Amino acid sequence: MANSDKQTYWPHMILGFFVLGISLGYWTVKSANSMPVQESNTFMMKYQQADLSINEIIEKKRLFDANYSIELVGKERMVMTDNINSNLPQENPVALVKGKNSFSYRILNRERGVVLDANVSFLLTRPHTAVDDFKVTSVVMKDGSYIIEEIEISKAGRYTLLLRAKIGDGVGYSEIPAYLKP
Repeated sequence: MANSDKQTYWPHMILGFFVLGISLGYWTVKSANSMPVQESNTFMMKYQQADLSINEIIEKKRLFDANYSIELVGKERMVMTDNINSNLPQENPVALVKGKNSFSYRILNRERGVVLDANVSFLLTRPHTAVDDFKVTSVVMKDGSYIIEEIEISKAGRYTLLLRAKIGDGVGYSEIPAYLKP
């Protein structure tokens, strides 16, 4: 005679796996929505625009770099020694101050003469986010330098100084790391 007193637990196990799967799916969707994706602002434009016209961007940059250079003037650099074992050379970041910051750039031709008629725009951004971006679409020229005045910086951390200069058919870019100590 068969023993009918034994209970089988496999239906409970299947139901438990089903509930676990639904719970993990809900958690995945919830955590993915809490970390939004930020668009890249390389070349001071949306990624899609840069991707579609990358050949033109590179050609215009090569034309600019052959005739001109961009220099940041009068800003102190931090000497970083925490990444001495890296094989990639890294530029020392600009030291930012809490509160108002100003930046001064010079655009020089090959004879080291100052270029006065460039169309210059500036972007202060943080890596991996566009929330704190500060953009100046038309930078003014004063005393031989393109000056961006009184940018309020309050959050400590890494920043990037991006400058775009257009002279004739050439377009040049300057990307300099910056850091505000806590």
